[in-house]
Amino acid sequence: MKFKMPRNSLFAVLLRAPWWISLAIAAGLSLVLAALLPDDYRVVGALSTFPFVVIAALAAWRQSQLPSAAEVARTQETVVAMTWSAFSARLEEAFRHDGFEVRPGTAAPVDFELQRQGRRMLVSARRWKSAQTGVEPLRALQAARQAADASDALFICMGGLTDNARPYATAQGIQVWQATELAQALRKGRKGLSA
Repeated sequence: MKFKMPRNSLFAVLLRAPWWISLAIAAGLSLVLAALLPDDYRVVGALSTFPFVVIAALAAWRQSQLPSAAEVARTQETVVAMTWSAFSARLEEAFRHDGFEVRPGTAAPVDFELQRQGRRMLVSARRWKSAQTGVEPLRALQAARQAADASDALFICMGGLTDNARPYATAQGIQVWQATELAQALRKGRKGLSA
């Protein structure tokens, strides 16, 4: 069984925060512990901040892998200009590069069925150009997920989600890829995004 850190645990929150915050916590704790602990225990106190240093290093590495704002904007511009056949081919390539077995969806709203390590994910991407997405497409994806008994669902859209759609996706555990996530996925294993 693979360990999954609870989303709202301290270390999970710090992994999503800028890396320097964890380093600042480690430095602050070290100073406080050095001032409060007796001489015999100062080394142990300093070592107790090591997990924050590790989290800072992990967060820095993760953040260095994220696309820049210019790359996200460039990807968004390129992807919005693509036809569905070109965009779906790019997505399929990115999913295969990430180790998924990719099959076309059998019925709307599912465009792809992905499988990896015994887990199945349904992907809805055909509304990628929509300026704003409401809750109905997400409900349709969730219904398809339940009918197919799939463990995961992914919705891809370049525009925003409505005020009702974002909490619904979170409550149902539907991943939502927008420009940043799409730029990150599409830049793996390929030389360029040109259509």
